[in-house]
Order: sequence, then C-alpha cells, then structure tokens
Amino acid sequence: MNEPDLNLRWIDPDAPPDEFPDPCNALTDPNGLLAIGGDLSIERLLAAYRLGIFPWFSDDQPILWWTPDPRAVLFPAEIRISRSLTKTLRKNIYSVSVDQAFADVVAGCAARGAHRDDNTGTWITARMAAAYEQLHKAGHAHSIETWCDGQLVGGLYGISIGRTFFGESMFSHLTDASKVALIKLRSICRATGIELIDCQVASRHLASLGSREISRTEFNHLLTRLTTFPSPGNWPRDSMETSRLLD
Repeated sequence: MNEPDLNLRWIDPDAPPDEFPDPCNALTDPNGLLAIGGDLSIERLLAAYRLGIFPWFSDDQPILWWTPDPRAVLFPAEIRISRSLTKTLRKNIYSVSVDQAFADVVAGCAARGAHRDDNTGTWITARMAAAYEQLHKAGHAHSIETWCDGQLVGGLYGISIGRTFFGESMFSHLTDASKVALIKLRSICRATGIELIDCQVASRHLASLGSREISRTEFNHLLTRLTTFPSPGNWPRDSMETSRLLD
C-alpha cells in the first residue's frame, strides 16, 4: 500500500459519521484514496459503505478511506460454477454454515493476507477485526463457513446493507473451499433479495467467478437505490451439504 497523501481531507473522529468527501474527489494514484482519519464506529462504517467507501490501512498508518474507480462487482445471477466446482459440490466433501464462526473466518482471512507474496501483508489488523466483530454482533456483518471433517477450511465475510452485500475477504485451506462459500452466498442472495455483491477491486480469481468492473458512478447509483431497502435481518443459519447448492 502506498503512503497516504497528507494533503487529503482529514476526518475528525468527533465529526458526524456520514461526513465524507464526495467520492468523485478520490485520488487516481493510488486509485480511490479519499480521506484520512475518523474512527471505526458502527455508525461511521455503515455510512461509509452506503457511500461506496471502505477502510483499508496497515498498523503503521492512520485510518484510510477508499472508493476505487472502476469497481469490481458480482451480480448473483452471473456467478459462474465451473465444471470442476460442480464436481466438488456433488462430492459432498464439504458442508457450509452461516454466522457460526465469524471471528474464525476473519482470522482465516487475516492469516491468508499475512502470507501473501506481494509484500502488502494483511489489512485486517486487530482494530479492523474488532470493528467487524462489533458489526457482526449488531447484525450487519455476516460470515459463511466451509467445513471438512469438522474443521473450518474456508469462508468469506462482509457487510449486508439493504439489497447489497459488501464482500470483504475470503480464504481457503482446501481446493474450492472459498468458492463453495461464495455459492452459498449466491443462494442467500436469492432467498433475501440481495442484488449486488461488492468485490471492491478486480482480481483474476474474482473474474473467473463472474465478477466485472463498473464505473464508480454506476456503482454509487446502484447503492443509492439498493441500500434504501430494509436489510434482510438474520440470515438462514442452517448447515447444509454442498450438493444442495446446485439447485
């Protein structure tokens, strides 16, 4: 992560939670950096996500707020299930659950980031993990877990607002484990009316699953509509075999 531009807008921690600069004022280099400061309160985080803004920073940095352009997104109906993933689902070697091990999923994602070979390390610091735990306890953040022989082997987590799911991170210890969690997310989207999954920044992995890039303007227009709906509330927490995800 590049060092922040100290000329960026500073957000006072005591400022109203929705006090963010207009996203169109974000930098192009680094792409999407918008503001510095503020806090990680539930109210500020929810306000940020509704505006298409998310925090991303390292331990040695202040809180940095981002809104990249273009934006990587997944539309649930466009999620791709490859032949190899179909075979994995039919084997029933995994089971999936919802909101059963939120902190463990976040820790798994953090560990994955800590072992990346691009020297960026993990952005899921202890402060970030604690903030998302509070969002989870308040019913805004959710996790999907993938299990094998009683062990957590993959999963994903993010924030649900209205008909949008803001995906934060995923991890996998075994083949296709994170993809299985995503297919479970697809079924939840169908059941709850979620229309958009935010992926933040494009990657080859996400593109293979059906993600595409849209402009920040289009993304924020979608958020304006989709985040005004009531959030789905409690997600279905039943555990299930993976073959049922093909229905």
